[in-house]
Formats: sequence, structure tokens, C-alpha cells
Amino acid sequence: MPRTAFLFPGQGSQRAGMGRDLVAQRPDLFERYYRVADGILGFELSRLCFEAPVEALRPTEITQPAVFLTSVVTLELLADCPPPEAVAGHSLGEYTALVCAGVLDWTDALRLVRRRGELMAAVNERTPGQMAAVFGLPGERVERLCAQETHRSGEVVEVANYNDPNQVVVSGTAGAVTRLAAAAKAEGAERVVVLEVGAPFHCSLMRDVEEEYAAELARVTFHDPKLPLVTNVTAGYVHDAESVVEALRRQLAGSVRWSETLHRLVADGVDQFVEVGPGRVLSGFCRNTCPDLPVYSTGDERRLRQARTALV
Repeated sequence: MPRTAFLFPGQGSQRAGMGRDLVAQRPDLFERYYRVADGILGFELSRLCFEAPVEALRPTEITQPAVFLTSVVTLELLADCPPPEAVAGHSLGEYTALVCAGVLDWTDALRLVRRRGELMAAVNERTPGQMAAVFGLPGERVERLCAQETHRSGEVVEVANYNDPNQVVVSGTAGAVTRLAAAAKAEGAERVVVLEVGAPFHCSLMRDVEEEYAAELARVTFHDPKLPLVTNVTAGYVHDAESVVEALRRQLAGSVRWSETLHRLVADGVDQFVEVGPGRVLSGFCRNTCPDLPVYSTGDERRLRQARTALV
């Protein structure tokens, strides 16, 4: 029997029309999830997910609830399959992983995701930032380049995501990221791609909102995980509610150690991955990091059927 890890995507996996095919399969999911979410958020997230162009999904405070909700609904469509051996989520996706592991009620997680997105967007309004993916340089060399740029300019640029052996993402002020991109190319990077995101996630610029977000976390009931859950900031397991809260607080300004997360899951016996939610971003990271293991995505009806077949 395969030992499966469910992986949940984060910002960057959004697409126009996401979730529409899920509701077409199961119309009851609209009332159970989308109608409830619209009421909690105070705007029609359902309409934005189903009908809006991708540009309308780009603002951080819209993207994060949209990707989260689509992933939760996708998870519901896997509810009759055997449960995973472990779970993990990439950045925002960690909140869906927490729902899957029984740590958070999905409505509480949605409220947190909305507030997280609002706070992150506010940081970008005060200090315009940028993120860029660097391909073809080891993480250690990118770290060194970041330190050199910060030393020269006094501006923030740091490694935000260790996504796979060939890709790390940097985050910081717009000017520092632009200069880091040039330095990485000069150092021999295959390419550098500026990401279309709404804020400089997972860098020390986000420390400005850590205290405010910690207050939001304190208002929510967390439970101990019912499934093994690997967290972004340590690439290690969290075993109790208190550790989860601390990991979420640290995640705002901390790096996403995704490649390490996948290696930890494999070391502990996982032998296949299912990406639960929109897009196929995490599937690509899995193939680059663990090329011998099967990975299934669920971003459309055909791929969802394939994943269900692999699980049962």
C-alpha cells in the first residue's frame, strides 16, 4: 500500500476559473463552502474564483483566501479516500494542511488567511517589495549574494523559499531584489524570474506585522495535529497546538524550507505525493527533488480522477 503525503499549494498557484469544475461535480459544495466563505469575507470570493480574470486574483488579500478555499474543497473531494500518512503545505498551503490534520476548523483558517493577506499587503504598501526566483545556483551561493547586497545597500534581500535543488526564491525591497537578480546572473544563474506577487513574503520586512498577527492567532482555537505535519520554518514535525501557533508566527518572516520538507517525508517512508489544490507548482518541485517518486496533482477533473485512483 503506498504511503502518501498530501501537499497543499500556496500563492502563485491561482488560476482563472479555479474551483468551478469542482462545484460542477458536486453542487452541494457551493453551499457548504463557497456560500459560507462569501459571508465570512464580506465579498463574493466565489465569483472571483469562478468568473474573474487572473489579474483580479493577483492582490494578496484575494489570492490567499482563493487558493486556500479551492484547496479545502479539493480535499473534500478526496474525503472518501484513505487518509494520508503525513501532510505539508507550501507557505499559505500550510493552513490547508492544518485543516487536513484536524488542527484548525476551515472557517477559522479562512479568517486567519484573510488577515494574513491583509497584513502582508500592508507591508508592501509601506515598503514596496519584490520576489524573484533564481534558477541554477545553490542556495548557499544565493544566501551569500543576498548578504553582500544587504551589506552594500543596507536594504533587505533574503532567501524566502528553498523550493527544489535548482530553484530558490529571494524576497526583499524592490531595489535590492533587482540588484540581486543582476548579481545572480553574473554569478552564473541559468535565469532569474521576477514573480508576480503582491508583497515581499518570507523575509524580515514581515517582522513589522508579526506581533499583530500573533494577536490574531491567539483568538483562534488550535488542536494538536491528528496526522504527522511537517512545518515550513524547520522542515520538522509539529506535535502540539502550541508549536503550530509558534510555527505560523515565525512563518511570516521565515524561509520556506520546501526541499528539506520533501526529503524529511521521504526519509520517514512516504513514497508518493498528491498535490491537493489548484495548479501543479508543487508537483514540479517534487519531480525535481524526488524524481523517482510518483506525484499526482488535482487541479482539474482528469487529474483529480488519476489521484483518486492512485489513492484507492
